[in-house]
Amino acid sequence: MISAMRYFHRSIKAFFSNRTFTRAMALVCAASSSLFLLASCSVNPATGQQQFAALMSPAKEAQVGMQEHGKIGQTFKLSKPGEPLHEYVNKIGQKLALHTERSDVQYQFFVIDDPMVNAFALPGGFIYVTRGLMAYANNESELAGVIAHEIGHVTGRHSAERYSHSILTTLGATVLSAALDSGTAAQALGLGTNLYLTSYSRGQEHEADGLGVRYLHRAGYAPQGVADFLRNLEAHSDLQARLAGQGNGTGFSYFSTHPRTADRVSETVAIAATYPDNNGIVEREGYLKRIEGMIYGDSPDQGFVRGNDFYHTKLNFTFSAPEGFVIVNQPDKVVASNNKNSAVIFDIAANPQGIDPMTFMSQLWMKNQPLADAEMIMINGKPAATASFGGQVAGQNALIRIVAVQWSPTEIYRLQMAMPANAPASLVEELKRTTYSLRTMTAQEKASIQPYRLALCRAKSGDTVAGVAARLPFDTLKEERFRVLNGLRRNQNLIAGQLYKTVRE
Repeated sequence: MISAMRYFHRSIKAFFSNRTFTRAMALVCAASSSLFLLASCSVNPATGQQQFAALMSPAKEAQVGMQEHGKIGQTFKLSKPGEPLHEYVNKIGQKLALHTERSDVQYQFFVIDDPMVNAFALPGGFIYVTRGLMAYANNESELAGVIAHEIGHVTGRHSAERYSHSILTTLGATVLSAALDSGTAAQALGLGTNLYLTSYSRGQEHEADGLGVRYLHRAGYAPQGVADFLRNLEAHSDLQARLAGQGNGTGFSYFSTHPRTADRVSETVAIAATYPDNNGIVEREGYLKRIEGMIYGDSPDQGFVRGNDFYHTKLNFTFSAPEGFVIVNQPDKVVASNNKNSAVIFDIAANPQGIDPMTFMSQLWMKNQPLADAEMIMINGKPAATASFGGQVAGQNALIRIVAVQWSPTEIYRLQMAMPANAPASLVEELKRTTYSLRTMTAQEKASIQPYRLALCRAKSGDTVAGVAARLPFDTLKEERFRVLNGLRRNQNLIAGQLYKTVRE
């Protein structure tokens, strides 16, 4: 929760990814009336295709990358030189980078300490993979495929394309030459990190897939690593959706920044098939042993979901959701919901002036919302305020109850609870218990609640997926979790003597 993975969840659609932009840029690059724009369309040495990326030079890419890397480092916990996982990922990345078409880029590779399954690149060669992603790779070729794909976004100059396109969208091609020297232009250029971390276009993603396979093959890896990992991600996304009670997955984590299309795997398989069989590096056991013991899922920085309870050992609080609710630990909040249009949202708000909970709730949090039955209460020794108002959830009339708890002199802990307008008394009572379950943790709890970690087991003759999965420390979908973690399809069985990933407390 505290890791603030907001960068991974923003899915603002860039103008240049739609058909209108495609037609407009085709006209721009063909228009002889604008010598500036014509000269700005150049052939990319990696793709052999013309592209418009002139408004971000390679030097500018390096400058922007360094600037945005600093922001990433302030938001996420990044690996450092000397740490085993950092050195391992960097070694793979530098090996791949030797085979790219851009010798001007000084590539740097980092592991982000976060459970989300994601990877992304910044201009200038800054490339990041999360430990969550590493947990779902099953060999070095798959991890190398992810890194090679992100390198492909850099060599394809996709950020430079988006940067240049966005400026044209803002300023207009007809006034570009004059505006670039104006204050308006300077303001338009401040596009920020969102530009580099929003969703790629379908064409850019396909291009990065192809370049990734190329670099894998050149570096001596099995070129099918890209497609194999895409299959893993599809299965992981669907499982996460099931765990969240949302049906089939439609855009979790990695797919919020990398378009998810049904044909990407088959396309990448076809690309890999065009390369001669090089008996390439796969390296399964060596890879698994490198990630053995790595934290799996949430870390103490993010808090832990354990059944219907949420614990945050670093911030020293816990609360319980009603039975039948599923808790999802999000970057900036914790959400518990059921499939009957009821939900609980917990988050933390700054209160630097130390305003009392009632004033905070009525004048700052809900300043334009008429509130009913507002009252001061005490929650496990903490002063709090609560009130309710009418609203809608999924198009149905609902009752919304809010609670503001003065957790410290400068922080308000907030609960928002939504329930159907005709909710039974039993649900109302359960949500009331959730409110009063918010408390500090005991010393015993803080000592006993530890992160899950990846472990390895070697399958023996007679072992089954169901039997090994039964030992996972989860309450639901144990076999499905084990299969996704190990890239096993529905009908695949264990192979005696082979290592598999599992999870231990």
